[in-house]
Amino acid sequence: MNLIGEHLSKSYDQDLQNLVNLFLKMGGMAEANLTKAIESLVKSDVALAEDVIDGDKEINFTEQQLDDLVVKVLARRQPAATDLRLIMAVSKCGADIERIGDEAKKIAKMARRATREGQSPIGYHEAHQMGNFVQMMLKNALEAFAKFDATGAYQVIEQDSEIDAMYKSASRAMMTYIMEDGRYVAKVIDILWVLRSIERIGAHARNIAEQLIFCITGEDVRYQKLGAKKDSALNPAASHEINDASLDYQPSNGEN
Repeated sequence: MNLIGEHLSKSYDQDLQNLVNLFLKMGGMAEANLTKAIESLVKSDVALAEDVIDGDKEINFTEQQLDDLVVKVLARRQPAATDLRLIMAVSKCGADIERIGDEAKKIAKMARRATREGQSPIGYHEAHQMGNFVQMMLKNALEAFAKFDATGAYQVIEQDSEIDAMYKSASRAMMTYIMEDGRYVAKVIDILWVLRSIERIGAHARNIAEQLIFCITGEDVRYQKLGAKKDSALNPAASHEINDASLDYQPSNGEN
């Protein structure tokens, strides 16, 4: 069973495919910006940070295009059932991608300031580790969406608890450092904000996974425990393929 390609109107199929393609293109842009933002922080690369800041404008513009296309498809096709869930999932996930772009931009701005004004004596290892992890989460979420893969979506949800634990541990360590040595309070707080942005990116990746499960199954899993989610939503038909050759999503070149 495919979520796209089952309608009498081929132009309707194409409208839905275009919508998914544009979302995945936007996701690929955010993924690339996130990779560059983490790299700019770790390598103290101001030019790369500036590239991320400028690149956020393109993500915002693409979100506007996505919103316009959603409105056109809704008005033209008056979708119901699975089609409506798909369109609404794309719309909500597009907002999450835009916010991921915003968080990547915040990280890049912190990287630029740290390079110019001096770095924190602590926190860069944690930022690199967490950054790599959320890059994987976002990549997995986008790949699951490209394949309509509920199992992959559940893996992203499970990974979010890991990034939350990493964030709490790193935050405690840095707050302890501040209490023991107050000379670098401002710089350490900057890194804490970076870690907060990384944690939020993980939450947005989770949101995408939850919306995908709703799209596939019709089950709203946002407020359920993970075990209950799996039991209620996973089934033999929970993974669907669409034409991979037509998808615009490409993983970033900065995979770890």
